[in-house]
Amino acid sequence: MCMDYKVSCECGKYTASFSFRDNLMPPEVINRLYCPECASGVEVDPSRMLIDNGWIIEYDIDIARFAVRVLPVKEVTPEWIFDQGYCTWRGLYPMDYIDSVNERQRITELSRRDPKRYLEELKKWGIERMDRLRAEGWRKANGGEKIWI
Repeated sequence: MCMDYKVSCECGKYTASFSFRDNLMPPEVINRLYCPECASGVEVDPSRMLIDNGWIIEYDIDIARFAVRVLPVKEVTPEWIFDQGYCTWRGLYPMDYIDSVNERQRITELSRRDPKRYLEELKKWGIERMDRLRAEGWRKANGGEKIWI
């Protein structure tokens, strides 16, 4: 089971939704969130910050270490926290859980009228969507790899 938690970026313009794998980490593990707009000028500290396509998540590494003390992990890094899902986007990027529902809604309407076409369109949408998100540079769409655009 995963807990969902919303965080506003520092400038207050955007909200991102996070999920917490196995509920091991509390929401307080997120110190600050910066959208691409409020991230400009932020001095990035890789020991506590993760950059994903212009967004910066600043973690409280002490809280993270304490939360996962029961796990056999040698080093708790921002990459490990994010990529292992202990405190990561709900979906592939900050607003994915809303955008994907809206994108699928058009396709879902086909399910009653033309089930075969519905399955074809759903598969096509999923493949094209992942290709687009990979090209945009989202970390989770690229399997956790650091993408520099």
